[in-house]
Amino acid sequence: MRGLSFFAALVIAVSVGPELAGAPSDALAAEPAFERDIRPILREHCLDCHGARAEKKSGLDLRLVRLMVRGGERGPAIAPGDARASLLLRRVRAGEMPPGDTKVPAEQIARIERWIAAGAPTLRPEPETIGQGVGITPEERAFWSFRPIERPSIPRTGPDDHARTPVDALLLDRLRERGLALSPDADRRTLIARLSLDFLGLPPSRDEIEEFVRDESPDAFERLVDRLLASPHFGERWARHWLDVAGYADSEGATNADARRAWAWRYRDWVIDAFNQSMPLDRFLIEQLAGDELAGQRDGDWTETQIDLLTATGFLRMAADGTGSGENTPEGRNKVVADTLKIVGSSLLGVSLACAQCHDHRYDPILQTDYYAVRSIFEPALDWQRWQAPGARLVSLRTRADRERAEEIEARAAKLVAERRAKQDVFIAAALEKELAKYEEPLRDELRRARETPDAQRSEEQKSLLAAHPNLNITPGVLYQYDQKAADELKAMDARIAEVRATKPPEEFVRALVEPRDHAPRARLFHRGDHRQPQGEVAPAVPVVLAPEGAVREITGGGSAVGTSGRRLAFARWLGSGDNPLTARVLANRVWLHLLGRAMVETPGDFGTLGARPTHPRVLDFLADALRSEGWDHKRLVRLIAVSTAYRQSSRAHERGLELDPANALMWRRAVRRLDAEELRDRVLAASGRLDVRMGGPPVAIKEDETGQVVVADGSGRRSVYVEARRSQPVALLTAFDAPVMETNCERRPSSTVATQSLMLLNGAFVIEQAAHLAERSRREASTLVAPGEESAIANAVAAAWRLAYGRDVTTDELRVAVDFVEGQVEELSREPGAVPEGRSAAEQALTNLCHVLLISNEFLYVD
Repeated sequence: MRGLSFFAALVIAVSVGPELAGAPSDALAAEPAFERDIRPILREHCLDCHGARAEKKSGLDLRLVRLMVRGGERGPAIAPGDARASLLLRRVRAGEMPPGDTKVPAEQIARIERWIAAGAPTLRPEPETIGQGVGITPEERAFWSFRPIERPSIPRTGPDDHARTPVDALLLDRLRERGLALSPDADRRTLIARLSLDFLGLPPSRDEIEEFVRDESPDAFERLVDRLLASPHFGERWARHWLDVAGYADSEGATNADARRAWAWRYRDWVIDAFNQSMPLDRFLIEQLAGDELAGQRDGDWTETQIDLLTATGFLRMAADGTGSGENTPEGRNKVVADTLKIVGSSLLGVSLACAQCHDHRYDPILQTDYYAVRSIFEPALDWQRWQAPGARLVSLRTRADRERAEEIEARAAKLVAERRAKQDVFIAAALEKELAKYEEPLRDELRRARETPDAQRSEEQKSLLAAHPNLNITPGVLYQYDQKAADELKAMDARIAEVRATKPPEEFVRALVEPRDHAPRARLFHRGDHRQPQGEVAPAVPVVLAPEGAVREITGGGSAVGTSGRRLAFARWLGSGDNPLTARVLANRVWLHLLGRAMVETPGDFGTLGARPTHPRVLDFLADALRSEGWDHKRLVRLIAVSTAYRQSSRAHERGLELDPANALMWRRAVRRLDAEELRDRVLAASGRLDVRMGGPPVAIKEDETGQVVVADGSGRRSVYVEARRSQPVALLTAFDAPVMETNCERRPSSTVATQSLMLLNGAFVIEQAAHLAERSRREASTLVAPGEESAIANAVAAAWRLAYGRDVTTDELRVAVDFVEGQVEELSREPGAVPEGRSAAEQALTNLCHVLLISNEFLYVD
């Protein structure tokens, strides 16, 4: 990845062959069976009308073969053994069914035809009765992600296999099947850069690199891993990953107002602290889903523990919410609930719950009743019929001492206000007398009586009299026109009152989800997802496919000591239980993705039928089991993966690997990845010396520059995780490099290569400005360096720039090319009037141009 290319595109194929992805081969089966091969097709295209509803269209029920043979109003749907005589096949082939634009693909039609011709076989005898809805079959329960997690046996490895951990042994077992092996370790400079960026989102310093390179102890790598795990920047890096799936934003979205969320940052800081403290992930989820139920009632001041628990529930307040800015309607409220459930489903369960909001899921065994059963868990806190807009959900952190202090200060201010009011009355009265003196009696006395009579008691004659003499309408707002000195004195008193009130302790808030006491409604199923067509109540429960067959796992909660329903707390505890196979797999898959550059399940938010199959199911189950059995310790899981040979592999490709597995689906080498948006900005700031590593607090403001692009205000060097994330005004640089704009949440960021990125790097004010800072820093540090083979000031500055940008020494060839470039730039810039910005020399600008090249080179932008 060495070189000075401005933005060399890196193209890595991501297609996965069916044998690697675990794609089903049912379509090629000699004799299709109904449950395995035909029912999924009918579920996708037909059962919504002919099975899911209590009233079947045309009286036709397609859920069982015998019901298909019995048929509906138009006769039997199929004739087993005779495809040509089967009405179902004729109508599907003619495109008459299903109605609408989406038709059954030809391959699926052919499968139906083969099945009917074979006599419409089933895998087992059909039940005598069938309940309401589509139901769930044993085949659907046996789908890989719904099966219990099983710790795999670890294959044996030999001393030459380069395997360090069970992860390596499992990977190697799969690689051997394809005639491949793990790649050798990357060099130490590459490893420390990789670790530092993956763990902290920041590059290592030159001194850190050299210290690690010189350390010859056998556990040097493991000790480096432990040191980075202990860094406070670890939480900043890994919080950013979680904030994506949580849908974090500093504004409400949903409407054009896009109101700011003044206190959302407390949740962001809570997440950072949780990762730094290595909070067990099951507890991490419990506090976010039910922190208010754990916090209990306020008794005096909120304790720090209670504040943390309330702050954690900000997870359930991240969905776009326009109910405080013009959309406090039934539609707007239900949209907030639906988006919240989408975040919960994709982030914690890896299932697309939202697809079952209007009907049974057409691909996955998620029923419409499942959706409303999960909604029922959250209904007490997110009751659309007893809704609280965002402002009403804020929890004040004002303490008793704060209130007493505020009351004391307000009392002082009130005395000043009374004093000011008395003076104002005197000033107005004096001004009035001065104006009245301009009139002769008896008019003067008449005007005075009219002016002193209250408005409601004035006669029509008095009103007319005052209207004819507007100069007597002396109010506080126009006093300056009569007595400027008096007006100035009152203005000074206003400033003094404001100063006094400004000393009040500021009132701060937590953006929390707090469930009302003694409020436990159940959700009602909405016909076709329409809140205007509510049907029966649905008890809170987990999806049926995740309960034992024939049972319903209700989430009753049993109430709580604080008077809440306890449902969210019970649900959160179920997520971390051995009864739930999804959450541990989902979390382990995300950790693997962020460390290895690609996921084992390439659709991290969808472990269903439409999602990708795991490339390494045994590795995934090993990690999920390790996570659960070892205390849900996130840092321990990160360490387990990081110390493996799989993580340490070189990214260098070889001919055999490219021939047998060009997509690197089996992980025979390390995937090269581009820096994500925040890493890129932070690494630029680190190189230029402008990185501000202060942690926490309100977000850094953003603004529009003179070109209309949204940039970080005031050139702040705070880390990008602290930059305001406003839905309607995403920061241009971050968005260009695939930072999400939170419509709902981001299950996985893309890594695109588009022209706007090159333009942003070449012409963007931020990169140009930081290149100048890097050049200035390089000149300062050049005095301590001697470049290889040269002793010129330019050469030493170039050598310093290399160390600051890349963390390594410049090579002789690189130095020669770079010095030639700078010297050529000096000559060219000196010849062109206006080419050098005011206050900068040609030599300074030339070095700045070189630093600009370094900051946008492949070596800077990519992680090996």
